[in-house]
Amino acid sequence: MAQGFGAFIIGDEIISGKRQDKHFIRIIDILGTRGLCLSWCQYLGDDPARITHALKGSMGTDDIVFCFGGIGATPDDYTRQCAAAAAGVPIERHAGAVAEIEAQYGERAYPKRVLMADFPAAAQLIPNPVNRVPGFTLGQHHFLPGFPEMAWPMLEWVLDQHYPHLHHRQPSIEQSILVFDAGESQLLDLMQDIVQRFPQAKLFCLPQLDKRRTIELGLKGDPLHVAQAMAEIRNYIAHTGYEWREPDKALNN
Repeated sequence: MAQGFGAFIIGDEIISGKRQDKHFIRIIDILGTRGLCLSWCQYLGDDPARITHALKGSMGTDDIVFCFGGIGATPDDYTRQCAAAAAGVPIERHAGAVAEIEAQYGERAYPKRVLMADFPAAAQLIPNPVNRVPGFTLGQHHFLPGFPEMAWPMLEWVLDQHYPHLHHRQPSIEQSILVFDAGESQLLDLMQDIVQRFPQAKLFCLPQLDKRRTIELGLKGDPLHVAQAMAEIRNYIAHTGYEWREPDKALNN
C-alpha cells in the first residue's frame, strides 16, 4: 500500500456533537496548498482502548498521520498515554517541553501544567506558537492540540519542516463533466474500462439528487492521463447521446 496522509480527530465533544469539527476541511486545505492530499480520516471518542488500538494500527503502516486532541493534562486527555502504549514505549518527562512550558508560565508551570511535558520516550517537539505548550512527533505520527488556532500552524510547521521533499512532487489535476438522465449502471462499462486503462488517474462518480438525474463523472491525478481519459469519456458520452456539460467552477471544487 502506498504511503498516504491520515488524520485522527479525537474527543467526545466531537463525537457527541457538542462541538463541530473544524479540522477536517482545514487539513485538506493545508495539504492541498502543498500539492498533497488526505488519504483517510477517523473520528475517535475519549476511549483509551480504542485510541490505542487505532494508533497501533496506523503505526504499522507507512502513513504520515496527524492526531488532533487529547494531549492536555485533564483526566479526559488520553492521547499521550495511548501513543506511548501503541508504540510500546514508556512516558517520560521531556526536558525541552519543560523548558517551553516554564518559559511561558514560570512558577505557574508547577505542579499541573508541567504534566503536559510528559511524552512517549524519544518523542520530538512540535512548537506551539500560541502558548508554547508543545505537541510531539513519534515516528511519522504527529500529535497536536485540539484547539484549531494552535493545531493548524503546528500542522503547517510539521509539513514544512519534516516533509518539504513531498510538496508538489506529483502534479495533479481534477476534471469532470455532468451527465444528465443517465444512471450509474448505464455508465458502469465505461467506468470499468477507464479504470483499467488509466490506473494513474483516480475515477470518481457522484450522483446528484436533484430534479433531474445527474452524475458528475471525472478523474483526478496525473495531468496527462486525466486529460486523455477525460477526452475518451467525453467522446463516449457524446456518442451515446446523453446530454452533458462542463460543471460550474463551484461544483468542481
